[in-house]
Amino acid sequence: MKITKINHIYQLAFLPTLFPVNCYLIEEEEYLTLIDAALPSSYKKILQTAEKIGKPIQQVILTHAHSDHIGSLDKLKELLPNVTVSISKRDARLLKGDKGLLQGEENTPIRGGVPTSIQTIPDRLLVEGDQIGSLTVVETPGHTPGSISILDTRTNAVIVGDAFQVRGGMAVSGVMKWRFPAPAFATWSKGKALESAMKIHELNPTLLAVGHGQMITSPEEQMNQAIKEAERRHNG
Repeated sequence: MKITKINHIYQLAFLPTLFPVNCYLIEEEEYLTLIDAALPSSYKKILQTAEKIGKPIQQVILTHAHSDHIGSLDKLKELLPNVTVSISKRDARLLKGDKGLLQGEENTPIRGGVPTSIQTIPDRLLVEGDQIGSLTVVETPGHTPGSISILDTRTNAVIVGDAFQVRGGMAVSGVMKWRFPAPAFATWSKGKALESAMKIHELNPTLLAVGHGQMITSPEEQMNQAIKEAERRHNG
């Protein structure tokens, strides 16, 4: 595992040279918020990192319910029974293994690794604008129907789950990068993903933190290029 810290954000990168999977510890004044739960074995390093920081994990926020983002959830809830687990209202269905579509949603199969044995029941179902400490929920569907991003209001950093990828080349979710194709293969709606990428860009993030790849400071230009590429492919 590799740890990178920028301002209040600690990126924990697992398998960084093979199939990089990130989760994030966000430091508040008195506690930590964990964004995503990485792989099933990741809980040990997550807890060790929190111990080194010297603050307890009180909140867990899941950007979406794919298996590589919720792997350690049950173990963390077992070891931290008082932690508050939050996920979008929509992706709470995926967390239970329900891949069915809702009325009005794009009739495209939900892709990617959807869990079938998660025992943890979320404590809070999130919608646009919800606040958790210094963090604000931004609905960014596309990769999954209920994907969310998390805006740190102190610095305007945005943790976006798989709305963008950096590994294999900067890209909007659904745009194939053959050096790292997994996020594209796992994307539900390329059209919704493009709309969400534009929404994130409009937030003018000072830092972009993704599920796969390194954090990017001052990401505007790279986001611009990724959105233009997604537009060309979507409209072409």
